[in-house]
Amino acid sequence: MLNGITNFFTSPEDKDPSFVRVTRNIMLLALLATLATIGIVILTGNPDTRLLTVSALAFASSLEFIALLLILRGSLTMAKAVVPVVFIFTITVISFNANSIHDISIIALPVIIMMATFLQGRRLMVATTSLTVIAIVFLGIADMVGLSNSPIKDSTGPDDILIGGLVLAGSAGILNLLVERLKTTLAKAEADERAQIEANQKLRSLQLSLEQRVEDRTIALTQRGKELESAYTHLQRRAAQFEALTQVMQTIISVRDLQKLLPQITAVVSENFGFYHVGIFLLDDAHLYAILSAANSEGGTQMLERKHRLRVGEEGIVGYVTSTGEPRIAMDVGKDPVFFNNPDLPETHSEMALPLKSEGRLVGALDVQSKETGAFMDEDVQMLSLLANQVSLAIENARLFDETRMALAEAEVISRQFTREAWGRVSAEQALVGYRYDVTGAFPIDEPINFLEPGKGKSQSKQPEANQVVVPIELRGETIGNLVVQSPSAGRLNQDQIDLIKAVAERVALSAENARLFEETTRRAERERLVSDITGRIRSMNDPQAMVQTAIEELRKALGATRVEVIPQTVKGAK
Repeated sequence: MLNGITNFFTSPEDKDPSFVRVTRNIMLLALLATLATIGIVILTGNPDTRLLTVSALAFASSLEFIALLLILRGSLTMAKAVVPVVFIFTITVISFNANSIHDISIIALPVIIMMATFLQGRRLMVATTSLTVIAIVFLGIADMVGLSNSPIKDSTGPDDILIGGLVLAGSAGILNLLVERLKTTLAKAEADERAQIEANQKLRSLQLSLEQRVEDRTIALTQRGKELESAYTHLQRRAAQFEALTQVMQTIISVRDLQKLLPQITAVVSENFGFYHVGIFLLDDAHLYAILSAANSEGGTQMLERKHRLRVGEEGIVGYVTSTGEPRIAMDVGKDPVFFNNPDLPETHSEMALPLKSEGRLVGALDVQSKETGAFMDEDVQMLSLLANQVSLAIENARLFDETRMALAEAEVISRQFTREAWGRVSAEQALVGYRYDVTGAFPIDEPINFLEPGKGKSQSKQPEANQVVVPIELRGETIGNLVVQSPSAGRLNQDQIDLIKAVAERVALSAENARLFEETTRRAERERLVSDITGRIRSMNDPQAMVQTAIEELRKALGATRVEVIPQTVKGAK
């Protein structure tokens, strides 16, 4: 039964924090008002009725306090069910012992109806109103029959009871209308609130969706940006690598000296690949040591100064590569058992060495070192392998260039010597000093003439009447004669005329050499013809004595000799 009563006075709004808070405040105000009333009654109340009034108010305040405690614990049943009834009872008792229906405390009954309506709702407003009307009727009848202690009870009539009841009923009716209006407004407000909440939720959901989409798009764009940045960085790196390869090839084409070529290659590779040390090792002739021949780093320069070398197959990654002919990469040199800890390169954390091969023959190694662990990527290995091939080609080209240059220099020396000897023979055989040309014509000269040093355009002769120019006649770097031009002092030679003389000297050298070669070829052909004729005559005979006699006779005629003899020699040890 108790549970039934509790459920009757329980409503869904009991869980509403705002309703609980308002109920608590009402109980607190009611308690304070009751306590204040007790104080007033004690100070100013009628001594005859003071005790009863204070007792009733104390009872009411006790119930209010208990209801307030229960509210704080989350239970509103006592505040909604008991407190309004206790208030009506207390007002009735106070009025009965005072001025009854005419007592001022009667004005609290409409307040009780309002409080009960707020706490209990419309379903209990009628019951509370009925109790207040019963209280008015009771007080009026008590006055009329003389049961009350009111000093003015004789003035009470049925009209007082009727008016009091109508006032309470009318107040309840008006309150009902107000509550209905408030409920309608509240329902509309709640509906608007729910709609607003739903709209806010939709907006919030849309906002969250948009934020999520924006976040997803931002993440996607960020990821795409990172991918593009990575791709751009990769393309830049590849472009730098291709540029390095191009520069190396241009260097190979433009530089033939190996001592200049290798340092330029190490500088280009280091600058475009970002490796702090690049070195090129070349094998010695015995293939026992790999000798550092070029490097770009400060430590590499120090190693070059002390002629750094590594034993093949025994020291470091370079020693391994120059022994096996296979590339080796150490992403973390601290974990590579072959790594050689070089004090000149203390910042090395990864190293790669690639073999340098020329026509299948191992000639050295390209050594690349980085300050970062795991610094070498697949494209680095591929590109550096291409560079290693180009370096190998450069080394081979430089070697061939050196050999060709040496052979050419040797050929030039031989050619100059041959030219010098050939023209020396011409001068000796023909007793030729030179030729002189003047207005009367050209004729040989019998003895050398005095002339200025070759190439002088201004005469230093003691003869003031002539301006002399001497230009050497050169053939393959050898001076085979001089072209001497003299002119009257009145007609000095200008630079154009001197250049013309030099050009003529070059043509004279070529023409003279062609003439000498033709003459020499003619003599050689004649000699070969004579040898062939003599050989033919000798072969036509069968008698050895006749063969010797014919050979001697033909040789005497060919040489113009007066006597030719054949003297047999005795071979030592012959029997």
